[in-house]
Amino acid sequence: MNTTAISNVQEVNFDGLVGPTHNYSGLAVGNVASMSHGGLVSNPKEGALQGLLKMKSLMEAGYAQGVLPPQQRPNIGALRDLGFSGSNREVLARAAKEAPQLLRAVCSASSMWTANAGTITPSVDAPDGRVHFTPANLQSSFHRYLEPQTTGRVLQAIFHNEQHFAHHPVLPATPAFADEGAANHTRLCGEHGEPGVHLFVYGRQAFGGEKEPKRYPARQTLEASQAVARQHGLTDAQTVFAQQHPDAIDAGVFHNDVIAVGNGPVLLYHEMAFLDEEGTLDELRAKMATPLIPVRVPLEAVSMEDAVASYLFNSQLLSNPDGTMTLVVPGECQEREAVWNTIQNHLLAGNNPISEVIVKDVKQSMRNGGGPACLRLRVVLSEAERAALTGRVLLTDALYDELTAWVERHYRDRLAVDDLKDPQLAEESLTALDELTQLLKIGSVYPFQLG
Repeated sequence: MNTTAISNVQEVNFDGLVGPTHNYSGLAVGNVASMSHGGLVSNPKEGALQGLLKMKSLMEAGYAQGVLPPQQRPNIGALRDLGFSGSNREVLARAAKEAPQLLRAVCSASSMWTANAGTITPSVDAPDGRVHFTPANLQSSFHRYLEPQTTGRVLQAIFHNEQHFAHHPVLPATPAFADEGAANHTRLCGEHGEPGVHLFVYGRQAFGGEKEPKRYPARQTLEASQAVARQHGLTDAQTVFAQQHPDAIDAGVFHNDVIAVGNGPVLLYHEMAFLDEEGTLDELRAKMATPLIPVRVPLEAVSMEDAVASYLFNSQLLSNPDGTMTLVVPGECQEREAVWNTIQNHLLAGNNPISEVIVKDVKQSMRNGGGPACLRLRVVLSEAERAALTGRVLLTDALYDELTAWVERHYRDRLAVDDLKDPQLAEESLTALDELTQLLKIGSVYPFQLG
């Protein structure tokens, strides 16, 4: 483990592009927004443009911003693996008739939520001085279980330089090692270039756990979190493993990033975030070199219903050069009086570094249960590591313009669940993705490109 800070370090937020098949199928059990909006007509074009606009505004505000491509959807190969045969048109038609839930799953655009793409350890914390990546297996739901292989190829294509980057295999896709990536992982530190402590939050223990949620499944296991920490060479002094409160999971908090967000030394969290709140904070205080700044939101200020509906805690907490922080919240926070009052009177007026709140419209994503924090994967990179990136994935004005034009060319502005069986949609999606990989200069990463 490094004991000294690295200079010229930036946290880069890599946002996932909303894919051409973005739809509302209500696939995510335990995700209240996803389940309640199932069957609505989506607008993939609007969703992609909303995401890009958020990226652009943060880039213009001085934050380092990257882009990650969506997955190949529909995943017709997955349907073939499950016994559907014939031409693509025949496979889609048969799946729509015999197994509509499978068709919806292989069309999911859930990879837009790149907080689930994997877990990242920056080089300052790793024993070999490299940035470490482990794609999440996402085995808890079939539509997300389809993602890790392509995710791994994308990450290896972009973070390709072995001198700077290390890639680890996906954990075994079994319930014992259920892994949901950075949605259940927060790194706390002083400056981004200083050594940090990694807070891993799990919902259940596969071997010997007692307290578990009763209504909805816990998606992350302690065993998975421990395995990722071992892969990355993290020591006991660098890690804290905390159980998410089972009652929060039963209220619709399917990932920890729906009820807590950390940045630098600040941990913004709801009273119901952790089963052992005081024990978690005490261990963080004991292991962090920089004093922890906990920002607690009590249940009496924000109910669990308001927390889940507004996604207050699924916000981006970003560091500013003057030591202050900016909180990027979804527009739904303004629609809940208790939440907006808490932001104004508790967060902004409190004794903490949060000095500004920016509201962003990401409604297409929110209706499927993903806010600003779901849409981004945080990667802490030194100047040399940023220079070693492959491809054209750091957002610029020119790249934003090209991506916007790409969306306008290829995306539909209306997609009903019944449209997923349309073979033309599959053709449109493959054409768009093939062009995207050329635009981003990341090479062949999709199954159809690899033959």
